[in-house]
Amino acid sequence: MKKTYKIEVDCANCANLMEDAAKKTAGVANATVNFMTQKMIVEFEDGQDVKSVMKDVVKACKKVEPDCEIEI
Repeated sequence: MKKTYKIEVDCANCANLMEDAAKKTAGVANATVNFMTQKMIVEFEDGQDVKSVMKDVVKACKKVEPDCEIEI
């Protein structure tokens, strides 16, 4: 399952750090962060609770970029 989320991130490098953090989160099969469109696409592993996984993704992203915002 793939879902798209609106994000707020200040620079392309920060977007790359957020993408890496999201990809390393348990339950995430793949993630892409597009700085230009301010969107994050997350592909979840089968059988995962999307809300729970996204809470972990937000925590991971806030560790690398405290200013970022992800609309869940």
